[in-house]
Amino acid sequence: MNPRTERLLVFLQRNNLDGLLITHQPNITYLIDSPSSDSYLLVTRRDNFFITDGRYYQQAISHLKDFNVILGGKSVFKTIAKLVSEAGVRRLGFEDRYLDVARYNQIKSTLDSIELISAYKLVERLRHIKEPSELTKIRKAVDIASGALRFIERLIQPGISELEIVAELQRLIIRKGAWSSAFEPIVASGTNSAFPHHLSSKRKLKSGECLLIDIGADYEGYKSDLTRTFFLGKIPPLFRKIYNIVRQAQLRTIANIRPGVKFCEIDKSARQYIARHGYGGFFTHNIGHGIGLEIHEEPYISQSNKTVIRKGMVFTIEPGIYLPGKFGIRIEDDILVTEKGCEILSGYLNK
Repeated sequence: MNPRTERLLVFLQRNNLDGLLITHQPNITYLIDSPSSDSYLLVTRRDNFFITDGRYYQQAISHLKDFNVILGGKSVFKTIAKLVSEAGVRRLGFEDRYLDVARYNQIKSTLDSIELISAYKLVERLRHIKEPSELTKIRKAVDIASGALRFIERLIQPGISELEIVAELQRLIIRKGAWSSAFEPIVASGTNSAFPHHLSSKRKLKSGECLLIDIGADYEGYKSDLTRTFFLGKIPPLFRKIYNIVRQAQLRTIANIRPGVKFCEIDKSARQYIARHGYGGFFTHNIGHGIGLEIHEEPYISQSNKTVIRKGMVFTIEPGIYLPGKFGIRIEDDILVTEKGCEILSGYLNK
């Protein structure tokens, strides 16, 4: 049994569960330490099962030594029900957030004598703290995205379209060794930058306007997420003012990150600073989110999250101010919590 599964079993015991059916593919990938697709993982106190179909069966047999690989076929839930029964499971946890109604009803109908218990976040809690091998991949993903941003600065000029920049960023990320972009890059010029998640368009850049770029790289399954805001031409006073507010809000927040501090306090430090300068109503999202196997994952840094920061967590810090009809500014960096503080993995902010 691998160490990740052993840690999960401790969580199952604490929650009085005999087993856990895992359907969220990133959670399966984490536990088997290998890419997963269209598969199920059943972890019990007796044994562990990886259930897949004919497309992935032989590959799983070759790679997964710590799991019993089962061919699920078209009657996959009947197969799972048989395994659950044979393992003596009476209380089975399931990931309610990731299970649609149709699949839940199928599972419930085949496990009618088993008590199904909502167990969302059990695996996510394990994923909070990144192992050295995970950090190596995240660092590489950050380096790739940072390098792409530095290169793209030289190509930014009036007349090029948002979608042309998207295409170039995706090409650069692949050339630098990533599997792919972590998500569809956001390239927002002019008034489009006032939309936090603008869908890049054919709009062409113009002199005297700002440009917001939000990109990430996927390196061997692990993600990065960075945002930079540029300005084409002479920078007007209002843009400079807002940019400095956002930057200071981020720097002050990062300075407060250390083990033992609550996430709600981190969010508060940025939100209050922006509000004191009169722009609180224009900061419309959380200050950050975890990154790893998913581009948005636990922990989420919000006003309501009282979770305590721990060494080994990796998350973004991304304050922003969005002025409708004018422009938006966001600065986003990826942060690793260290023993006494934190490290800015992207480092690009200070260069």
